[in-house]
Amino acid sequence: MSSRSYRVGRSATGLGLFATKRIKRGARIAAYRGRRISTEESDRREARGARYMFALNERWVIDGSPRWNVARYINHSCRPNAKPVGRKGGIVIVALHQIEPDEEITYHYGQDYLKSFLADGRCRCLACRRKKALQGRNTSEP
Repeated sequence: MSSRSYRVGRSATGLGLFATKRIKRGARIAAYRGRRISTEESDRREARGARYMFALNERWVIDGSPRWNVARYINHSCRPNAKPVGRKGGIVIVALHQIEPDEEITYHYGQDYLKSFLADGRCRCLACRRKKALQGRNTSEP
C-alpha cells in the first residue's frame, strides 16, 4: 500500500490532486518542487507560455513544471482546504482542515494570479462556479 495520501486524477477543471486517505489539519501534503530561477527568468518563461511558477519572494521563483512535482496538480479554489507555507527556502502545501478521502486538494493561488492569468479577472474554480450557478437559479425565480 502506498504511503502517499494523494493521487493525481480527473477534476472538473482538468487534472487535480485528490486525497486517498484522511489528511489531518496541519499535515504536510506535498512540497512544491522544481528548479529555483530568478523572477526575470520566470517572466521570460511565462511570456513563452510556461506555467507552474511559484514566487518565493521578489527575487526567486520555483519553476514547478516538471511532472514529478505533484504539487503542480493542486488546483486553485477561492474556498481552499490547503495552503502553501514557506519552509527552508521552499514551499510545502499544508492542510487547512481535515481533508476526506477522494476530496480534491486545493489552495488559493492569490489575487495576482487571478489578475494575470484570467483575462476577465473572474475565477472559474469549482467553488465560484457553484456560487454563480446558485445565483443564477435565485435570480431566475419569479
